[in-house]
Amino acid sequence: MNSLSSSRAFGLLLRRDLLLAYRRRSEIANPLIFFVLITSLFPLGLGADAVVLRTIGPGVIWVAALLASLLSLDGMFRSDFEDGSLEQFMLSAHPVSILVMAKVFAHWLVTGLPLLAVSPLLGVLLSIPVEGIGMLLLTLLLGTPVLSLIGAVGVALTVGLRQGGVILSLLVLPLYVPVLIFATDAVGTTVAGIPVTAQLYILAAMLVLAVSLAPLATAASLRVSLS
Repeated sequence: MNSLSSSRAFGLLLRRDLLLAYRRRSEIANPLIFFVLITSLFPLGLGADAVVLRTIGPGVIWVAALLASLLSLDGMFRSDFEDGSLEQFMLSAHPVSILVMAKVFAHWLVTGLPLLAVSPLLGVLLSIPVEGIGMLLLTLLLGTPVLSLIGAVGVALTVGLRQGGVILSLLVLPLYVPVLIFATDAVGTTVAGIPVTAQLYILAAMLVLAVSLAPLATAASLRVSLS
């Protein structure tokens, strides 16, 4: 019964956050526009040398994705904190970690998934070959949920601060570095024709670890911030 109720709470909260995101479409578009603009500036600044663009392309796209994800994090719990919904979540009979998972999943659907949709076009713009674009999509599919999950912990710790953006960046960016390193290395290694099984296993392990621990850490951080 409790499992069914928690599943229903997860679905209802996910639906609510997606509906709110739909009503605030401009907030959804900002990270995506930022991602496209940042990536597009590199070919304009470095010229049309395909070898240079192919070499730096995976890193450029991943750094832009990381910064776009960071740009959208502050809104994950902000409106719920300001209108008091977050306190209601904490008093709910359902596990807070389940509610946190619903909010993180909604955040990834409205910010991470659009990045995957436009990445192939940006890969072509940066002269990344087809096999590299396929690996880029796979690393984004594994890596961007990790960014949202890690970011949720940082947002939960800073949600009560009036200007927590800088602190949030200082908390979260160092934790993003391993994802950035292994994801860009996987794409670059694929382009070089070398197997990338190890990098993918590590990214998958990071995702499993983040899904297992980040909701619990986020729930604990929210309790600290609201106490």
